[in-house]
Amino acid sequence: MANIYFRRKRRLLYSLLAAVLLSAFVLAFLVWNGYLLLNNPSRERYPVRGVDVSKYQGEIDWPVLAEQEISFAFIKATEGSSHVDARFAYNYEEARKTGLRVGAYHFFSFDSGGDTQAENFIRNVEAFEGMLPPVIDLEFYGDKAENPPGREEVRGQLDILLARLEDHYGLSPVLYATKASYELYLAGDYKEYDIWIRDVVTHPSLSDGREWTFWQYTNRERLDGYQGEERFIDMNVFHGTEEEFLHYAKTGTAV
Repeated sequence: MANIYFRRKRRLLYSLLAAVLLSAFVLAFLVWNGYLLLNNPSRERYPVRGVDVSKYQGEIDWPVLAEQEISFAFIKATEGSSHVDARFAYNYEEARKTGLRVGAYHFFSFDSGGDTQAENFIRNVEAFEGMLPPVIDLEFYGDKAENPPGREEVRGQLDILLARLEDHYGLSPVLYATKASYELYLAGDYKEYDIWIRDVVTHPSLSDGREWTFWQYTNRERLDGYQGEERFIDMNVFHGTEEEFLHYAKTGTAV
């Protein structure tokens, strides 16, 4: 009788383990394929949403994309001292024909000087009335996460880039960062610049207590209107009301 009892108990444990593994697999499948978002912020709390795009979204039908309850779009323009996103010129022109508020971003290179990076962006990004502030995307790439460049070295070049862009466009740039890059290079400083934080798992909370202006809450949303090698699109919210966003879009500063 004891053997029968233990065999039944073992079968039950195996069944429970199989159920847990199957549930974990299904959950991972849904998250990985964008059917279930780990973050899904309340539209009542965050009514202003937008996308950021690059060449990886391929050809974008901007009128279609703009009709999907989004208010703004940040478009990748440049990277480092010489790279220009292959789809930037088209995206920048076509997005501005919609009702979206539009801005451009630069992917910061740890291997280039701030001056030459600024020249690359300025050379390719035309200023226009009502543009959103330029964005500097400060995140690790390649082996930089394992071997991060020194804080003072990076901040020296970042300061040059920030000053050049602010002087040229008359708008204070926005700093986009992951939690890791924020902690290493921005925390406790750069308070005169708005922060766009990436956190695709939880609600963001910055260690130095400051507020963020934009939050990239997922990189696995699915929308209509683009066909590229990347089937997902990044989604973001603005930290404020629709009225506050209109003020921001007109002035480049939060209320």
